[in-house]
Amino acid sequence: MSGYRKLGRTSSQRKAMLRSLATNLLYHGKITTTETRAKEVRRLAEKLITVAIRERDNFDEVSVTAKVPRKNAEGARVKEEVNGKKVTVFDEVTKTIKKDRPSRLAARRKLGSVLYPVTEVPKDGMKKRSLSKKIDMPKFLFEEIAPKYVDRNGGYTRMTKIGVRKGDAAPIVLLELL
Repeated sequence: MSGYRKLGRTSSQRKAMLRSLATNLLYHGKITTTETRAKEVRRLAEKLITVAIRERDNFDEVSVTAKVPRKNAEGARVKEEVNGKKVTVFDEVTKTIKKDRPSRLAARRKLGSVLYPVTEVPKDGMKKRSLSKKIDMPKFLFEEIAPKYVDRNGGYTRMTKIGVRKGDAAPIVLLELL
């Protein structure tokens, strides 16, 4: 007896499907799928949330100095003439950044290996590339999802039976984060 459901697919197809369902569950908060798929996705998603909760505060804040190009009112870079050449003018800025400790970095890489990247498209229906932005899913898990479940010891999802699918009478459920 295997330790997981095969879902009638090859291993690469099954892995891709579960990764996609887990990414959508964590990003949107709920998905509708068949009961057997939901049970497998639940296992995967709860493990990912547990990893994110364990490593959410495991970082150091570091001050770094960076050179940033000076910009004018239109947003173009300011240039000066030095020795007959036009050179961009840079300002030094001190920033505070979060530097992951080794265990959090390992957790970030583990989450990144399972979750697909998400591209957020503007709500107004314009599908312009310039207006869309990429969501860093490990960062999303550490900052948005993990703080909600800090006081909870497992059981981050709920399955609600909806009914059966019309074509093959497969039981359909709503899988959602609590």
